[in-house]
Amino acid sequence: MPTTTQIFQVSTLFGAATLAAALDAGRFGPREEARRVLLVCNNAAVPETTEPLTTMDGFERLRARFDETVDWNETIHPYHPKGWTPAERDAPVWERLLRAAWGIGDAPVELVVESVQGSPARALATLFGTSPLHVYADGLMCYGPTRTRLPVSFQHRVRRVLRLDLVPGLEPLLLSENSENGPRQEIVPTEAFLAVLSEVADATVPDAGLRRADDEPPTAVLLGQYLAALDILTADEEEELYLRMLRGAIDAGHRVVAFKPHPTAPRRYSESLEKAAAEAGVALHVLTARVLAETLFERWRPKLVVGCFSTAMFTAATCYGVPVARVGTELLLERLTPYENSNRMPVVLVDHLVPDLADRPSGALPEPDPARLTALVHAVGYCMQARTYPVLRAGAAVWLAAHPEERRRYVRQRRLTALGLPGGLAPGRVAVLRRNPVARRVARALRSTGR
Repeated sequence: MPTTTQIFQVSTLFGAATLAAALDAGRFGPREEARRVLLVCNNAAVPETTEPLTTMDGFERLRARFDETVDWNETIHPYHPKGWTPAERDAPVWERLLRAAWGIGDAPVELVVESVQGSPARALATLFGTSPLHVYADGLMCYGPTRTRLPVSFQHRVRRVLRLDLVPGLEPLLLSENSENGPRQEIVPTEAFLAVLSEVADATVPDAGLRRADDEPPTAVLLGQYLAALDILTADEEEELYLRMLRGAIDAGHRVVAFKPHPTAPRRYSESLEKAAAEAGVALHVLTARVLAETLFERWRPKLVVGCFSTAMFTAATCYGVPVARVGTELLLERLTPYENSNRMPVVLVDHLVPDLADRPSGALPEPDPARLTALVHAVGYCMQARTYPVLRAGAAVWLAAHPEERRRYVRQRRLTALGLPGGLAPGRVAVLRRNPVARRVARALRSTGR
């Protein structure tokens, strides 16, 4: 009879696949030793307008690894999962309510959450205030620094950070600020993850678009994101980004191309790509089915995957050995605000490791030098969260002084100036500029544009 209840919080099919691989690899012990509850969350701004995770192809295969599934949105209705965290004084009442509703009783609880920095994970950690926490990271953001300082009541409870080995040899910064007694890092084996992805692909029921693509398999896959929705780019700029992807794939010799738009992307992006493809005499498959990008890699084994800073670029390269190419990272490095934006590290990694589409890459990614890459990540990570990672300052200063070109690309001068690091303005020069009315006007103009 299980004595512990493990609650696995998930909001994406990719995250569910990561958890399934971790379970298959024995990262949470034998199944008979714990009752496993899959807590499904829909974190969309308007959950009612999006397809539930539980209805996606392949989910039933993943659900079978758990004893039961619970809908978090229904549990806390009318609160929104991303915006609700209970007050500390109300947590004991909520915990008793949930233990009764989920049949937990007084049994010990372990929490396995996507990101303890924000809700719904933060809400769960507050409600079950003494339970151990295991954080699983399913993307490139784990290589960046912790976004916000965790409450002391959370810090000592985080036991592990489980992650995919997307950049072999690189250790994540996430939750590493307490180096002496912080959580241990554990890798979810790539072999287990690939086996789960194969399961999901086998369970995918193709819609009309997928069937057409199966009949004429694409050799290049373009990955859409939601940059305008995040206010990183304008809609026109994002549209042009995808057109650049298509033109680059065509220039590289690809005559059948697939575009996987983000589920929330406007139809106009697909329409402009369809028009450009028709003018070039190229077949374009626009895939509206909500399937993992990895399912497409599994089905077609394309010759090229093109994106901006999608995690799927690294699963394509690391898990499937597919050549990848980037477009638009220079613009994103300029536009991301504030500097602490959690998307910055994924953009830096893609920009640094993935060849530009204009260079027409045709082979697998070269293996990075772990020491050099770690120095870059630590320098950028320190500049993003200097107060959280003071131990990284000395190494960051050395790297910044030794790599002026990369410094200019990845760290803004005003950030270096504020932190007193190599590449920043000297204090005396800053004082002169602050007294200069023209310099002040220019600074205000730059701040208003987010540069």
